[in-house]
Amino acid sequence: MVFNSLPFVLFFLIFFFLYWFAFKGNYKLQNILVLGGSYFFYGWWDWRFLFLLIGVSALNFLLGIYIDKTESTARKKWLLYIGLLQGIGGLFVFKYFNFFVTSFIDAFAAINISLSIHTIRIILPLGISFYTFRTISYLLDVDRGKIKPCTDWVVFFSYVSFFPSLISGPIDRAGLLIPQLQKKREFDYEQAVDGFRQILWGLFKKLVVADNCATFTNEIFGNFESLPASSLLLGLFFYTIQIYADFSGYSDMAIGFARLIGFNITKNFDFPFFSQNIAEFWQRWHISLTSWLTDYVFTPLSIQFRDLGNRGLILAIMINFLIIGIWHGANWTFVLFGLLHGAYYIPLILRGKIFKKKKSLKGKLVPSFTEFRNMVGVFLMAMVGFVIFRADNISEAFGFYGKLFSSSMFSVPVISNRSGAVITMLFIIVLFVIEWLGKSNEYAIGDIGTRFSKPVRWGIYYLLVVTIFFFAATGKEFIYFQF
Repeated sequence: MVFNSLPFVLFFLIFFFLYWFAFKGNYKLQNILVLGGSYFFYGWWDWRFLFLLIGVSALNFLLGIYIDKTESTARKKWLLYIGLLQGIGGLFVFKYFNFFVTSFIDAFAAINISLSIHTIRIILPLGISFYTFRTISYLLDVDRGKIKPCTDWVVFFSYVSFFPSLISGPIDRAGLLIPQLQKKREFDYEQAVDGFRQILWGLFKKLVVADNCATFTNEIFGNFESLPASSLLLGLFFYTIQIYADFSGYSDMAIGFARLIGFNITKNFDFPFFSQNIAEFWQRWHISLTSWLTDYVFTPLSIQFRDLGNRGLILAIMINFLIIGIWHGANWTFVLFGLLHGAYYIPLILRGKIFKKKKSLKGKLVPSFTEFRNMVGVFLMAMVGFVIFRADNISEAFGFYGKLFSSSMFSVPVISNRSGAVITMLFIIVLFVIEWLGKSNEYAIGDIGTRFSKPVRWGIYYLLVVTIFFFAATGKEFIYFQF
């Protein structure tokens, strides 16, 4: 069940009616509905993995309580280690076991030693990377005394499985979501309208921009060996836009659906392609993941390595981005993707600019030449990295690079549907223009309600709906479902 599907629309309509009408004013019954709805939503994919989700929730619920109650420091640490072992161990078994086995076999095969170790057939549970990071951060925050443990199991289980952000994030922290589950919620008309508006914008980004880009991305990446470099560059451009519009579109919809039921969840994208350097890009891209790793990985490591100066900072950054890469999947391409982005930081560190804030572009109609050059540079750096992200293996990635940087770059791109590519390019331009004009908002069209009169804003809504209806390219999954 995905946001842009009829089953989800029917599910959410029933859920919304029960939540605000049948259970109005009773937040405990609403929480039970949130939990039941989240399990129904998740079980629609594969009900068997509900037992894993429930088991993970139960274990971490009990661990949080006992970590707080225990006086012994040693016992606290052991309880924390149990939780970390469960979280990291679960990811290892479901996501990385076969990867390590095959890598081990390949390493020995390189020296002519054949091993008869077999992989096992494992289905990757949807959303496991997202809800695992939720539970890990919860236990770490309880252990550090940043939050008190949750003693209401319905609230905690709802936090772990909260359906708007369960499958592809954002990765909400307990300190944000649990307090909202513990208090009464009243229907707010303005908040609901804003939620609908953000959902509509997310649908436009996903169905009109991302999915139309995917048509050309799949064609070009699937046949890159027989195409000129100009076609590869076009395909890479489309993929860079696709992954942004796809993932940020999902995040917009998740935030919008959460607002419709009275919750504010984590903002996940902040117009990353308007960044002035790669450090700012990662502060604006997949914010919930990068801020999570900053708090629980990079900051402790940078403190640990502080005596090493810039070398320690580089080491902390490289480890941090290695984890970002591995988090995305069990493939050497993701390892290389993480290391490449870590390497992007080295010039900033050596020049002492990693923590230097750039002037905000919010409210600025026209960027300066330097600002525009920086934005283009960041976009190109991201594009180069996404070759590795998109490739099935390292060999394919380097094959793509080899073909990309060739003399055929200056030839006319070969593409099957030129008119479709032109229309898709026009939608990308519309996306960038609207996002640039709306970059001071929480999301691009967030100020429509205050900026325009009622006839104008309804005209914009109808235009978006009609565009989605006529130009949506359906049938394509969200990219981050695989992570």
